[in-house]
Amino acid sequence: MKHLLNLLAAIALLVWGTHLVRTGILRVFGASLRHVLSRSISNRFNATLSGVGVTALVQSSTATALIVSSFVGQGLITLPLALAVMLGADIGTSLMAVVFSFDLSWLSPLFIFAGVVLFISRQSTNVGRIGRILIGLGLMLLALRLVTDSTGVLTSHPAVKALLGTLSSDLLLEITVGAVLAVVSYSSLAIVLLTATLAASNVIPLDVALGLVLGANLGSGLLAVLTTAKSAVEVRQVPLGNLVFKLLGVAMAAPLVGLWLRHVRPYLGDIATTVVLFHLIFNLLVGLVFIGWTQVVARWVEKLLPRPVKGAKAGGRPHHLDSSALATPSLAISCAAREALHQADVVESMLLGMLEVIRKNDLKLAEDLRKMDDTVDELYSAIKYYLTKISREALGEEESRRWTDIISFTINMEQIGDIVERVLIDIEDKKIKPGRSFSEAGMAEICELHQRLIDNLRLSMSVFLNGSVRDAQKLLEEKARFRDLERAYATTHLGRLSDRTMQSMETSSLHIDLISDLKRINSHICSIAYPILDSAGALAPNRLRQSVLLDDVSR
Repeated sequence: MKHLLNLLAAIALLVWGTHLVRTGILRVFGASLRHVLSRSISNRFNATLSGVGVTALVQSSTATALIVSSFVGQGLITLPLALAVMLGADIGTSLMAVVFSFDLSWLSPLFIFAGVVLFISRQSTNVGRIGRILIGLGLMLLALRLVTDSTGVLTSHPAVKALLGTLSSDLLLEITVGAVLAVVSYSSLAIVLLTATLAASNVIPLDVALGLVLGANLGSGLLAVLTTAKSAVEVRQVPLGNLVFKLLGVAMAAPLVGLWLRHVRPYLGDIATTVVLFHLIFNLLVGLVFIGWTQVVARWVEKLLPRPVKGAKAGGRPHHLDSSALATPSLAISCAAREALHQADVVESMLLGMLEVIRKNDLKLAEDLRKMDDTVDELYSAIKYYLTKISREALGEEESRRWTDIISFTINMEQIGDIVERVLIDIEDKKIKPGRSFSEAGMAEICELHQRLIDNLRLSMSVFLNGSVRDAQKLLEEKARFRDLERAYATTHLGRLSDRTMQSMETSSLHIDLISDLKRINSHICSIAYPILDSAGALAPNRLRQSVLLDDVSR
């Protein structure tokens, strides 16, 4: 029992080490890998080569599938090119299996020691994350040696020898077991390495090992399909197409396993080498055979998963919170930012409609605008929940600031939506239903403040998108001007009351509340500038190091 537990622990360590390497590389080089992929995909052959290179580094064809799927979802590359990348990705992960099949156990202590030192000393930096990668590599190499040692002890036991002697090959069962193991472990690479080690230790026969390898390949394709199951159709098409390649490849290779054992096996080295080379050659042949079929398979996939007709989605727009992008934090941050801008677009529509309600006393429009606040709230909740699923420790300093900026931006937009909803209710109760109207001068003041509000909202969206310090400073200057206007218009309104202007007297309460609410909305809009200025070092304890804000304080 002790030796069996040792074997299970070694297998778990191998899977965990693979996870550390994959996530660590994505955290450090995720943005660069996405840049390489997006720049190098000009034709099918370049796409395949880029898939080989990126996946050899990431050590996971599933991770590459998620990155490429997000590209297709954003319309950056076409589906046939994405499928060509995936053919290369499968070759890349099989190349890493060949590398790890060599006896590199002597590197394990060095990698673990160096990795721990780097990780502990610089944990929140890229240096620390590289240390995490080294720890993962060291654990993988250590786990492979532990698997060999544990299986050696187990197979020497008479009972285990008798059990192994009763095993018979059932190719379909082996493929199924290999696929299940790859899905459960979230790594076909780990399962292929484990299979090669077990075969080399005579725990499983060579023909069984080859069946498990075919199953692991199939499982990696199935894993990507399951991971993107809740994503947009465009995102799900890439893993499905890759799974089609794997199904066809396994269907063609399965009957040839016997020929491989009879005619190719004698020319290869040890058993472990035979297993990993079978894995590599399988993926090479699949890539060579199907590189010319990417267009055909893309058409099949589009028939199986047709893209929705434009406007079929809620609001007739794409949703940017792509769950498959969460594996690459920098990409997920970009998705959240795009959705936050859509939230701001909805808020802008509410503000524009609010003035129409005031002018035309349109109760139906007021009701529609108040319903839009529910959309703003739903977007805020969705963005917030999406951001919480991004690992904060996976973010660099700049990405962490961006994470905070997005949260701040969406909170401000949600609060603006709430204020607009309350304003609309007041307009209905105090103006439209009683049949009152603002004076001509009062209406002109409201229109002036409203136009400045819209301009400031659009400027704040630009600040959020581009992070321009100059625009952020301008936004805070507008905050001071807006406050001065609000005070001035409150004074002129009191003057109209002194002159006994009937319309002003009837709408006095609403008028004062309205311009005060517009100022509050403007404050939420302008607060978007603070994180940008703070990051640039342009904020002092008394806010801006600018004369205009010194004037602001003096007023």
